[in-house]
Amino acid sequence: MSAKSTKKSSRKSRTDLTKLRKKDDKDINYADSPATTKEFWADAEVFMPKNKVPISLRLDEDIVDFFKEEGSGYQSRINAVLKAYMNSHPHKHNHK
Repeated sequence: MSAKSTKKSSRKSRTDLTKLRKKDDKDINYADSPATTKEFWADAEVFMPKNKVPISLRLDEDIVDFFKEEGSGYQSRINAVLKAYMNSHPHKHNHK
């Protein structure tokens, strides 16, 4: 893996973490996220993410640049686009 591929994004966060750490939980506005009940969770199911398979993939430079412009997590976004493509097409084979 090259040093370039493991570098953190140079984009500065707009979140003021010092100010955020000074806030108390009582300052949180929960108006748009009411508490849940046992009934709400009664039929909930846990889905564990599938393991990812490391591969080497050659993509056009403009495609990689497009996804990297959004910051870290570009590989996960590429994966999500491929997953959406796969899910939008009829299953001709048995997918795991």
